[in-house]
Amino acid sequence: NCPPPKGHPANFTTVGMKLDIDYLSLSLSLSPVSFDDCMANERVVFQSSDPRFSIGADGSIYAQREVTSLTAPVQFTVTASGPHVWETTVKLALMGQPTPSPPSNQEKEEVKAPPEFQAPPTVIMFPRQQEISSKGLRRQKRDWVIPPVNVPENSRGPFPQMLVSIRSDQDRNISIRYSITGVGADQPPNEVFSIDPVAGKMFVTKPLDRERRSSYHLRAHAVNMNGERVESPIDLYIYVIDMNDNRPEFKNQVYNGSVDEGSKPGTFVMHLAAFDHDDNTTANGMVRYRILSQTPHSPIPNMFTINSETGDIVTVAAGLDREKVSQYSIIVQATDMEGNLNFGLSNTATAIISVTDINDNPPELTSRTFSGEVPENRINVAVANLTVIDRDQPRSPNWNAVYRIISGDPIGHFTIITDPHTNDGMVTVVKPVDFEQNRAFMLTVVVNNQAPLASGIQSSLQSTSGVTISVVDINEPPFFPTNPKSIRFEEGVPAGTSLTTFSASDPDRFMQQSIRYSKLADPAEWLSINTTNGQIVTTATLDRESIFVKNNIYEATFLAVDNGSPMASGTGTLQIYLIDVNDNAPSLLPRESQICERINRNAGINITAADSDTDPNVGPFVFELPTFPASIRRNWTVSRLNGDYARLSLRIQYLKPGVYEVPVIVSDSGNPPLSNRSIIKVKVCPCDENGDCTLVGAVAAAGLGTGAIIAILICIIILLSMVLVFVVWMKRREKERQTKQLLIDPEDDVRDNILKYDEEGGGEEDQDYDLSQLQQPDSLEHIISKPLGVRRVDERPIIPESQYPIRPAIPHPGDIGDFINEGLRAADNDPTAPPYDSLLVFDYEGSGSTAGSVSSLNSSSTGDQDYDYLNDWGPRFKKLADMYGGGEDD
Repeated sequence: NCPPPKGHPANFTTVGMKLDIDYLSLSLSLSPVSFDDCMANERVVFQSSDPRFSIGADGSIYAQREVTSLTAPVQFTVTASGPHVWETTVKLALMGQPTPSPPSNQEKEEVKAPPEFQAPPTVIMFPRQQEISSKGLRRQKRDWVIPPVNVPENSRGPFPQMLVSIRSDQDRNISIRYSITGVGADQPPNEVFSIDPVAGKMFVTKPLDRERRSSYHLRAHAVNMNGERVESPIDLYIYVIDMNDNRPEFKNQVYNGSVDEGSKPGTFVMHLAAFDHDDNTTANGMVRYRILSQTPHSPIPNMFTINSETGDIVTVAAGLDREKVSQYSIIVQATDMEGNLNFGLSNTATAIISVTDINDNPPELTSRTFSGEVPENRINVAVANLTVIDRDQPRSPNWNAVYRIISGDPIGHFTIITDPHTNDGMVTVVKPVDFEQNRAFMLTVVVNNQAPLASGIQSSLQSTSGVTISVVDINEPPFFPTNPKSIRFEEGVPAGTSLTTFSASDPDRFMQQSIRYSKLADPAEWLSINTTNGQIVTTATLDRESIFVKNNIYEATFLAVDNGSPMASGTGTLQIYLIDVNDNAPSLLPRESQICERINRNAGINITAADSDTDPNVGPFVFELPTFPASIRRNWTVSRLNGDYARLSLRIQYLKPGVYEVPVIVSDSGNPPLSNRSIIKVKVCPCDENGDCTLVGAVAAAGLGTGAIIAILICIIILLSMVLVFVVWMKRREKERQTKQLLIDPEDDVRDNILKYDEEGGGEEDQDYDLSQLQQPDSLEHIISKPLGVRRVDERPIIPESQYPIRPAIPHPGDIGDFINEGLRAADNDPTAPPYDSLLVFDYEGSGSTAGSVSSLNSSSTGDQDYDYLNDWGPRFKKLADMYGGGEDD
């Protein structure tokens, strides 16, 4: 009752076997038969029903003699005898015919042929398993017999096609119904296999595809008519036998690879791989490669070969040269059936092999000598162009040229820059050259690549060349050998003193040129220079204390110009260090101060002195009071604090407040010393308990008494009061003017009223104007013909009068204001102008007006109406106020 191993229907593990048999072996181990009796296989004996094969103790099957004559699979029964008896069926399939190997090396070679399969047994019977009991009685136990079922793929039918017939030995006594379950039967894909429930015949209903599914696992069931299980279900394994129905496939149609030029034979280039969906354990899926063509055929047609099994492409011969052939195109064919062109399927792909560049061509200069020229004192200019030839790949390190100057330029005046596009070398000046020192340079230049040369490649003799650089002489500016030039003089040097000769040199030794000098900058106008020899002479006294002297140094700049073509100029700076002399007397500081009227031990004025000179012509200073007038020393005293400070204080107990001018004599420490009598204004004032001057005291000290101070304050108060009263009166007058009732209707009041002229009126009748009244009259006869006498003031006068501006015929709108202002000025300056209330004639509007003259209106002074309010209307109505208001003219 040992349970069968997992995945096997009984103790035997049986599989249909496909075996390669060596025809030279008489006893060849083909395949073991796995058997387990649950007791370590003790006392088990194997027997074969076919005398051509024997079974070893370990279950190995051996061929007893040559089996090369077999043309079909062999099937026989293996019996295992022990405490029990078991049987199983073994099927051996011949996979190929033997091919004799060459007798020289006794090697064996297998030649595969398409397999041929024989249908499994038509009927599978239930064998009997015998068991001997302890009493000597035999009990029979039925079990399934499981033959292997092999089905070739892509079968053409007809379908359904019977595979095997299954029956139980109990079908003689009872009616049995057979069924199958599993993938391909009642599970997707459904109905691939079917079984006759009565006869037990199992069929395949459609062609199988091994590439989709290579095997099927089914379970066979046997039940009686009541549905009761008669036999235990067994497992059926159906294997789909591969057929060569798939071509090898390349992942890409074009593959790219590379190999260095000059590579040795056997150098790996690239790898190609094709995949065949057929079984790779059979010839159907075994792919072999070969090269069909090579383009181009240079230097030989077969520069490359491919490993038939791995797909690796390697070089065959030497001679790869990128400069001749930079790329090869190879057609590679992949064939299954181990490359058998008669039975196998093929496919092709293209391999593009690029020959990569190595530095096997040294750069070569195109000429043995090059030349150029450079102006002196110029930098960053290209003076010569070196050309080179390099057959390696352009713009790569193997092609990029690197130029070096190996001789002829010890100081480093030149460098060579490589043009990245043309690979030319540009000889460039980096340090200025001098014609007077070197008229020409003979350079030796060598060129190399950025990458080192490949192994075994020697530099070319044309990698070195000579370069001749000629220096062009140009007119260089004069220069001052010592610039700036420093000299020392005491200040106070009088005008006309010769200080030094500030001359320049001309670097152009091979040109006969003269130099002229001029002054470029002289802030204080103290110097002059001789135009031919550069002698410096003073034109004024040199003063160290001048604002143009900085840190005791006075600077002036001079210009030197040669007479070359073109002229060149250079500048030089002269620095004059002025030595101080004691030429400035000290002055007293401060000039004004204040002091309390009564003597105080701590009260006093600290005084010092200022001196424009420097050491030793400054402090310590000596402060003293003059002897005259005598009141100075009687009232004041000076005490020394230190070398630069002294204290001025009162000598007497009380001094009347006021302003006192106290002279003080200050002397410096020069040799000889200089003195200065300085005046300090001291305000003597009453002080508070802190020793500070009070406000009243300060004013009193200014020279005003108490009465004068009071009077000033009263005047200020009166003035402010008057201003306040005037402002109040003006505001009240303005208020009364605004509230006073007018005598006439505001609508009839023409004072400052706005006249609207932009209204268009009620229609076309308002536009019927006689414009001729506005034109200039053709003549003035009707005016001139009037008799002399009283004339109307609104008529044009005939006596000579001032010329008024004439308005243009078509004035510009912007000129109207100017025209009126000019007429107003002319009327104001006209001595013959009418009185105030007369009409001012700005322009003559023509004759024949239908309106009467306003002069014809008569005025009446009768009546009791009061016209005094006209006096409040301003100067415009003054005449009317005089006429009707009963003013002073009455």
